[in-house]
Amino acid sequence: MTSSNDYAHGCSGFRTLPRRQFLQAGTLGALGLSMADLFRLQAAEHSGMTVGAGKKIEARAKSVIQINLPGGFPHHESFDPKPEAPVEYRGSFGVARTNTGEVFSDNLPKLASIADKITVVRSVVGKIPDHNLATYNLYTGYTPSAVIDYPQMGSIVSHELGARGELPCYIAIPGKNAASGGTGFLPSIHGPFEIGGDPGTEKKNFRVRDFSLPSGMSLEQLQRRRSVRDVVEKRIRALEANPVMLDTMDEFHARAYSLLTSADAQDAFSFEGESDETMKLYGIEVTGDIKGPDGRLHPKGLAERLIIARRLVESGVRFVTLEYGSWDCHSGVEKACLDQMRPFDHAISGLVTDLDRRGLLDSTIVWVTTEFGRTPKVNKESGRDHWSRCFSMMLAGGGFNQGLAYGASDSTGGEPARDAVTLENLMATIYHQMGIDANKELVAFGTRPIEIIRDAEVVQSLVS
Repeated sequence: MTSSNDYAHGCSGFRTLPRRQFLQAGTLGALGLSMADLFRLQAAEHSGMTVGAGKKIEARAKSVIQINLPGGFPHHESFDPKPEAPVEYRGSFGVARTNTGEVFSDNLPKLASIADKITVVRSVVGKIPDHNLATYNLYTGYTPSAVIDYPQMGSIVSHELGARGELPCYIAIPGKNAASGGTGFLPSIHGPFEIGGDPGTEKKNFRVRDFSLPSGMSLEQLQRRRSVRDVVEKRIRALEANPVMLDTMDEFHARAYSLLTSADAQDAFSFEGESDETMKLYGIEVTGDIKGPDGRLHPKGLAERLIIARRLVESGVRFVTLEYGSWDCHSGVEKACLDQMRPFDHAISGLVTDLDRRGLLDSTIVWVTTEFGRTPKVNKESGRDHWSRCFSMMLAGGGFNQGLAYGASDSTGGEPARDAVTLENLMATIYHQMGIDANKELVAFGTRPIEIIRDAEVVQSLVS
């Protein structure tokens, strides 16, 4: 039997394991742990990480869905077209007039039609035109350091707010970006639960392996084992064991049992009950195909991931992150957009519309991110190169001002012309809407106070 001292001394070793491995009952058994022991570790590790309480902020949002577009999403071909610029800057696409009087690229006609529901920031300023380093900056709010590792935004949300229900607080579909960092100086329990399977490719066969019972164990067997444990614990009570400790053990085991047996937890990771109309709203035809106006089949995956993300926030998950596409278009930017932009347009507009219809948009932030933009001038390979000095991001819901195109780039899309927004300040604004003070200090290495984001300010004009 493993003692409480063993748990304390072995904590650092447990932190090296991915969170998803902890949750599978068979893996826990192999480690000499139960899922209840995992919850006990979580409770122990959650304490002692805060220097000050931080400023009290009323939360406007309960959840965040982050859709990351890796590789550098081209802002000229999406949210910030330059129709008056020379062709070598504006590219080969036209514009779509939004329902707010702005213009998007004609790659985004559906988002243009619901522009009154979203917020576009056209003056995001990054720091690093390198994929891995910029991705780390995007997820943590810090540039990489050889001295300290910083936690991801989802990990901060997990640490500060905790879970809202049975499901983990922070979930990555199907897994996290390898360059995004980890939990940094926070305990690994605050890392993303990586679901493993991809709803975009597995469709109706999609399931989360680690929310299932071990092979060979039925639900009835699990229930019998729980009954036996209850008998043993009642006998210990009869022998006048410490009732406070026993009650705490009951709580941990109840949470573990609930997660493995809850129909609601299982249902959140399925497409059960989704209508054909909802699937079409996200761009999925009943056949499962997505076709553009040219009749070409387009890549699948994002729509299905977003439907699962919506179901997760409905079930109480606070932070969901997922990725779509490959946007590192040093050559052939036109083809990259033709292949990927229409499914993106259809699925993101579908998500915003669906959340709005269900009364979830006010409490859910939809955040479309990328590590940087693309160069203002098209290169000789008909592509665009890395550009971090000015690019665009989209938000919706969670108290962000709807129908707003904030900031502006110059005539070629190369530099902010007004209202520049640093990535750090944009992240601080999202934290603020979640009720978290980004200037709050947490403890690293037991003694060192570190701000969630250093010297960050809320962009008040973005929020109501």
